[in-house]
Amino acid sequence: MIKTGIIGATGYTGVELMRLIAGHPGAELRIVTSRSEAGKAVSDFFPSLRGIIDLSYTEPDTKALSGCDVVFFATPNGTAMHQARELLDKGVKIIDLSADFRLKNATEWEKWYGQQHACPDLLEAAVYGLPEMNRKDIKQAQLVANPGCYPTAIQLGFLPLLEHKLVDPGSLIADAKSGVSGAGRKMSLMYHYCEAGDSFSAYAASGHRHLPEIRQGLQSVCEGELGLVFVPHLLPMIRGIHATLYATLKDSSVDLQGVYEKRFRQEPFVDVMPPGSHPNTNSVRGSNVCRIACHQPQNGNTAVILAVEDNLVKGAAGQAIQNMNIMFELPETTGLVSAGCYP
Repeated sequence: MIKTGIIGATGYTGVELMRLIAGHPGAELRIVTSRSEAGKAVSDFFPSLRGIIDLSYTEPDTKALSGCDVVFFATPNGTAMHQARELLDKGVKIIDLSADFRLKNATEWEKWYGQQHACPDLLEAAVYGLPEMNRKDIKQAQLVANPGCYPTAIQLGFLPLLEHKLVDPGSLIADAKSGVSGAGRKMSLMYHYCEAGDSFSAYAASGHRHLPEIRQGLQSVCEGELGLVFVPHLLPMIRGIHATLYATLKDSSVDLQGVYEKRFRQEPFVDVMPPGSHPNTNSVRGSNVCRIACHQPQNGNTAVILAVEDNLVKGAAGQAIQNMNIMFELPETTGLVSAGCYP
């Protein structure tokens, strides 16, 4: 039984992690921490976990956490980098759901996240936790940087095109939309019901902090300089990401459907839809699946790839559990095989 702990388990990602670990036959949740809620029962904070999680929040204590086999950081950006080294030195594996270890270049990280990195030497050691790209390295990893929600859908959507050199890598467009849970539980006017409800808007069009993460991943599988325009949007819904991806094909006669089906045939959490499909976010709500459809309008030279996922599951907590399974040599699907919640 894998002994697990969660640091910062009061946000949407934290509660999703607790829900998934509670139903995992090979893992046991030992510790959940929160400085602000220490002493409070988890079930009082999240009534959905009454009768499921019988733990109270504690202060983050390295000695107690060092008794875990793996610790998940479900903390804001800039937290894990101050605590990771001590846990790693004690032999604890880490899966960080924040952005602290996603980028390899410390200067680039500091540019996008507005603070100095506390342990830049660990950036190279961290393994980027997108299983469909880095499964072998994840298996051997001590420190896994769990991908962001937008980067998961966008990279999976573009991956076959770039791996097979089917498109011009210098002219990629990612038009992506997310539910408001992607912003976490922070108080911000933009995410109030009266502001986000019955509304649809773009944000960070001049540059989103997930952009360098996406570029880093895609650049590793393509020849030539990667050019990517990424514009995120906020949708008036709770969960889900829908990414519409555009790329210019080098040869319009390519069998896109066949390429995608072959690439993801052995991937348990990527579902390539039948030709002509338009996947919706409802179909993946609560599941760890990224659902993809391929289109080639008028049989022209533009590939249009549609990718949907639950931003809190495949885009966060579910992918973290998938990475844990790989790291501890469990079947990858353990604790994650469930249909999406519909409607």
